[in-house]
Amino acid sequence: MEVKEKARAKAEQYCAYQERSQQEVRDKLYGWGLHQLDVENVIADLIAAGFLNEERFALAYASGKFRIKGWGRHKIRQGLLQKSVSTPLIRTALASLDDDAYREKLYELLQAKARLEKEKHPYKRKNKLLRYALSKGYESELALELLSDNEL
Repeated sequence: MEVKEKARAKAEQYCAYQERSQQEVRDKLYGWGLHQLDVENVIADLIAAGFLNEERFALAYASGKFRIKGWGRHKIRQGLLQKSVSTPLIRTALASLDDDAYREKLYELLQAKARLEKEKHPYKRKNKLLRYALSKGYESELALELLSDNEL
């Protein structure tokens, strides 16, 4: 079996394990010592066989980072940009997040952080909770709205 065929079989297993972006697979193939033409041919074969789908990856990435890690849209967008996902697919992935679940997740994160926060001064406390929400990638307007409407 030639090197390209071995790499294709290995890449199929790599993609079957979990959703991957084209850039992740491209980097892996280059790491295995393949040349550009071979890398692009293997990627085309993986796409044709259904092992590699950028839209499916973007949706899975956004959903997983939101549900499991509690990331907000800004942080998810940055992660997808680092994976070289196209802007239209990033928009699609972010739009797939349910707005009610998004608000609820941020509220839960803020409640949990508020329980652990030792700061008693209301202004400093609110500022720390806001900074926490921003560090998780949530929009400042939404975080401020939740912090103002609820005594955390």
